[in-house]
Amino acid sequence: MRQLILDLIPDHPPTLENFVAGGNADALTALAGWLSPESREPSLLLWGEAGAGKTHLLRACCALTTPANYADAADDPALQHLPPLNSVESFFAIDNVEALNNAGQIALFNLFNRLRADGGRLLTSASAPPLQLSLREDLRTRLGSGLIYRLRPLSDAEKIAALGKQASLRGMRLSDEALNYILNRAPRDMRSLSAFLAALDLYSLEHKRPLTLPLLRELLQAQQSSLESAS
Repeated sequence: MRQLILDLIPDHPPTLENFVAGGNADALTALAGWLSPESREPSLLLWGEAGAGKTHLLRACCALTTPANYADAADDPALQHLPPLNSVESFFAIDNVEALNNAGQIALFNLFNRLRADGGRLLTSASAPPLQLSLREDLRTRLGSGLIYRLRPLSDAEKIAALGKQASLRGMRLSDEALNYILNRAPRDMRSLSAFLAALDLYSLEHKRPLTLPLLRELLQAQQSSLESAS
């Protein structure tokens, strides 16, 4: 293997266009409408279980709004690395708000009030709706006062259909058996599945080998070996 499998996987930045909506079309439409200049709603919260695409959408919205600030409360529970609000930077995206500690909750409460007063926007994500989060009551009330949409993970059938469509757009001819094999053995979130498909296409072209189950097995085994070596 000439390089680690992770080096083969291209890094495609998250966008609204490459988000596989599945049963979340209404939430995606609402999010796009909220981002429009005509919207006057200061806050929108996306909630759902892990793998539903919350981080993808928060990062995609930050890329569309310049300047913007993104923070993941799971990595920065006090929000101490969040820059202070000024008149230029009026869009903030805070991921995993349920992970905020007390200092972070106070910081988000103050940020919410400042953004609402100054006409800014706050996009947040959580694992549950605001009323079910273990946060300060005043913060839960603030988050609950804005728009709230649930994101549902894709079903296996939706993932297979999305992978098949992506494969077709790449000119890849993959059987249903091969698509099911990928779904059952590769990481199951859609971003990882799409990245694996891109890596498979590149690996097949690089080695001038057809897209067969043996090639799939080889690439998956190489991926596992690379992860074990890196750990």
